[in-house]
Amino acid sequence: MGMDPELKAKLQKQRYHIVGEHGGVKTCHWTKESLLRDRSCYKGTFYGVKSHTCMQMSPVVDQCNLACTYCWREPHMDTLELTDQDPLELLYESVRAQRRLLTGYGGHDLVPREKYLEAQDPKHVAISLNGEPTLYRNLSEYMELCHNHGMTTMLVTNGTLPKTLENLDTLPTQLYVSVDAPNKKIFDEVCRPKWNDSAWEKFEETIDLLPSLDTRIVCRHTMMKGINMDSKSIAEFAELDKRAEPDWIEAKGYVYVGHSRENLSVDNMPSFDDIMDFSNHLAPMVDMEILSSSRPSRVALIGREIIPIPIPEQTMHFPADLGVAPPVKKLKMA
Repeated sequence: MGMDPELKAKLQKQRYHIVGEHGGVKTCHWTKESLLRDRSCYKGTFYGVKSHTCMQMSPVVDQCNLACTYCWREPHMDTLELTDQDPLELLYESVRAQRRLLTGYGGHDLVPREKYLEAQDPKHVAISLNGEPTLYRNLSEYMELCHNHGMTTMLVTNGTLPKTLENLDTLPTQLYVSVDAPNKKIFDEVCRPKWNDSAWEKFEETIDLLPSLDTRIVCRHTMMKGINMDSKSIAEFAELDKRAEPDWIEAKGYVYVGHSRENLSVDNMPSFDDIMDFSNHLAPMVDMEILSSSRPSRVALIGREIIPIPIPEQTMHFPADLGVAPPVKKLKMA
């Protein structure tokens, strides 16, 4: 069936490059900031990721089995169509799209030539742009190809498809699980499962699966003031975190932007101080400490030690005809 034409047009208007039937690439705000102003996203401080070499994509930008209230992306398709696009084709199309999106920066006076050239070959793939990536049938093969091309993979999942995670032959370099509700009641209110009445139970299966997965694991808490930040919620989050045994926990503030404004109010947006207060209460409950934080992103990193993400050894190279030649002429950009 392919992507809904109306949704596709909306995404393209928002500067998504659609790849294949359901995939998409969009340049991250911090990739641009890194090129123009040498500013890095919090993943740089937390995990050593260079923002200008990070590609933000998803194999399924148009589909998700949840309708989370805090999600600021466009609403997804109401139907579910699993995609099995060829993973090598998806990777090359994604890198080609990333290069196209960055073309204008090659002629900008503020962008160092060397940095622009580095950005042509991404070193980090954030599989987190939109939709639920574990709906992609060839996810394991895709991540293996990323690793073969010398790129890390950071997979973000809502955790409601435990069998998919359990059956991955190739695990991501770093697995993020969105742990946004401390109990079933809040989960059903906030994450709003579309087709599965047992989504919370499936989510719990993922939580209990995580200790057995041999990769770096992050539990990501999206904090919403008045919804999941009270003392009872903190204690329940701590119990989930202890079961998951993650390497790190990220406590990140909800942002009142995009589609989420139809579901939540600006009062649900916590301040940086609110995030730090939450983190200061949670950290000792899970025998961890606050390792770092970012005020602009209103996020705290909780863990035991900062360990930079390891970049895989490159055994494959992008074809010479893949993409966009860097422009020579210097341009002025607004």
